[in-house]
Amino acid sequence: MEPLEYLKEQESDSLEQLKEFLRIPSVSAQSKYKEDMQKCAQWVADYLQDMDIKSEVCETGGHPLVYGEYRTSDDAPTVLIYGHYDVQPPDPLDLWKTSPFDPIEEDGYLIARGATDDKGQVFAHMKGVEAYLKTTGSIPVNVKFLIEGEEEAVSNNLDNFIKNNKEKLSADIVVVSDSAQYGIDMPAINYGLRGIAFVEVRVVGPDRDLHSGSYGGAIANPVNILCNLIGRLQDENGRITIDGFYDNVYTSTEWEKEQFAKLPFDESEYLASTGSHRLHGEKGFSTLERTATRPTLDVNGITGGYQGEGAKTIIPSWASAKITMRLVPDMTPEEICDKAEAYLQKICPDYVTLEVTKYGGCNPVQVPTDSAWLDAASCAVESVFKVKPFFTKEGGSIPIVETFKTVLGLDTLLIGFGQHDDNAHSPNERFLIKDFHRGWRTSVALFQELSKVKG
Repeated sequence: MEPLEYLKEQESDSLEQLKEFLRIPSVSAQSKYKEDMQKCAQWVADYLQDMDIKSEVCETGGHPLVYGEYRTSDDAPTVLIYGHYDVQPPDPLDLWKTSPFDPIEEDGYLIARGATDDKGQVFAHMKGVEAYLKTTGSIPVNVKFLIEGEEEAVSNNLDNFIKNNKEKLSADIVVVSDSAQYGIDMPAINYGLRGIAFVEVRVVGPDRDLHSGSYGGAIANPVNILCNLIGRLQDENGRITIDGFYDNVYTSTEWEKEQFAKLPFDESEYLASTGSHRLHGEKGFSTLERTATRPTLDVNGITGGYQGEGAKTIIPSWASAKITMRLVPDMTPEEICDKAEAYLQKICPDYVTLEVTKYGGCNPVQVPTDSAWLDAASCAVESVFKVKPFFTKEGGSIPIVETFKTVLGLDTLLIGFGQHDDNAHSPNERFLIKDFHRGWRTSVALFQELSKVKG
């Protein structure tokens, strides 16, 4: 029997296995689920062990992670599959159609917390491996699983585990399925992620709040000063004015521009989904370029002064703002945080004190577009979906992908099986059952195609 024939026969059983996985309330952010986290990690390890994959539950400073390994041959490439078994809190419970940890099928979807983020997607790869081992007795590649339990809680312990286990985690390529296709029946491979830099700015004036009648006009107001500083971070064309900000900005290649041109993007639909009046951004670039290939600066929040009910006529003692900047190759968080601090200090008047706290961030990541791994992934996806995948870049950041690159020296293939409207992090999270099936078939094809890369 061939692997795909096995999976076809296993469709019903596989869905029930996924439901069993989903019934474990593995909410990493809430301490009341600590025992369930242990139970879920053991469930994953046991499932891998039942496939004759050497596996272990590895304790960390927080929730455990699961490591599994199957070695085929010294001559075969090694694929590291990353995913997470933890899920978001299910709140608000009253908006769910059923209990979030009691999976139901409806209109072709499987509805439950974790269905698409990320239990359903990582389980698809587990089934792909199983299909080979239950039919041919081996896999075309060496496979390693790294399935963590803190992705939804900032992965506080994963970086240290990776740094302390470089040899154990050595591989040729990483595969992550924890994202979405471009749309229904529109498979996509993500070849780039923006990085992020984070600073907090605090303007301090008088040593206490002052009466605005007695001191207004004579003492600088830190809230006013902060607003002025923020207003000077971008010009009227949406261009960031920090000195040297664009010195190391990557320029998209012609191939990348061609890929963006192929995307069926509707700006009117995009705008409607936001509830905004119109689109706005850096002049001279399309919306897709602005959200994926250009750096940005956004004030995430401002604090200062009186914010309670009614009026309180004061000059606040201080004001602060949290600012994040999305980065593109070849920018670094350290460089941009330093430049932001220097610019703000330069334009800040000397009658207040400016404090800038630099929290760092993560580097942008890009898979080489001429990579044989990318070509192999494309062939695998096309063989299952019967259409060529779109090549996309993601405007957000996935720090673990950058860790794989900087610590292990590995590129990552981001192949999402879900959809953008799967309600990840929201009530009634769902996973299209058809996509679950195509996910495991893609996994089977992917191992076969990746095995050819070193040939």
